[in-house]
Amino acid sequence: MKNLLKIQQKLVPEVVESMTKRYLILREISLSGPIGRRALATSLQNGERVIRSETELLKQQGLIDVNLKGMTITDEGRDLLQQLREAMNDVIGLKALQEEVKKTLGIKNVILIPGSYEKNNSLLKDVGKQASKYFLSVLKENDIVSIAGGSTMLEFAKAIKCDKKYSSTMVVPARGSVGIDIETQSNNVVAEVSKNIHSNYKLLNIPDELGEESIKTLTQEPQIKNTLELIQNADILVFGIGRADEMVKRRKLSDEKAKEIMDKEAVGEAFGHFFNKKGEIVHKLNTVGVDMETFKRKRETIAVFAGRKKAEAFIAISKVNKNIALVTDEESAKRILELIAVN
Repeated sequence: MKNLLKIQQKLVPEVVESMTKRYLILREISLSGPIGRRALATSLQNGERVIRSETELLKQQGLIDVNLKGMTITDEGRDLLQQLREAMNDVIGLKALQEEVKKTLGIKNVILIPGSYEKNNSLLKDVGKQASKYFLSVLKENDIVSIAGGSTMLEFAKAIKCDKKYSSTMVVPARGSVGIDIETQSNNVVAEVSKNIHSNYKLLNIPDELGEESIKTLTQEPQIKNTLELIQNADILVFGIGRADEMVKRRKLSDEKAKEIMDKEAVGEAFGHFFNKKGEIVHKLNTVGVDMETFKRKRETIAVFAGRKKAEAFIAISKVNKNIALVTDEESAKRILELIAVN
């Protein structure tokens, strides 16, 4: 199919242009359905007249359903999307971009989702879905899996579709609790992942940041100690990317401490460590869970994020550990290359 599309691109480029347009429309309906024509036109930055004519064709082909609630993809449409994904990524240049980012950063793997998160926030669902597929492709029986918290991780967890039972696998949080949103806490994400892969799990019911004396006391409690040992020995780590300026707020650091960190030119944060552009640790909090040494030792490390504004933070973290598979959106990948080119 790839070769045929490339030939068509040379001989009848308008055919491939139409195909690409319909593929992206079908994909957006798959992500956001039920969705109305106006909302779809806004998401894809297309005119409503174009969307009306294209979706009418997709409906006639049995690829979407249309009712009062909006448009949804059919099983036939979903199957077609799956068949076209790899070929269309090649046609729209995504495969070449993936390879360029992978080579430039020197990391293990790059998986990109077409489009821009800033222009279409629903892309986060597809980012989570593709991250979940990669995760399942590397998951083995008897693995220990460590999962961080956050909204991106929650999308990742919800997207996991797995019939196989990983009854010998253990899922644990990457760290303690951060912030006040229960749904995006790592414990909740861990429970969701474990449910979807039919595995065992353990929770870490303590705040991520504690005083030194509190850490010494709590980490000697048998249940907490056992969970922390599992975290240290995890085979797979899945985590989102935090910008330094956002994480000082999410962690509710004092104005004085936040200023101290930002004055050191911190751009990213992971597991209580703040990094500058060079990947150097400029500040470390008293946290429990994954530390920098265990971060580097995992068999599989999967970083997931969406949005140009996090590109600089990821570049910094990728300098600490090259054994990373990145899952993000197309526009963020381009931003990574832009930032590297000017630095």
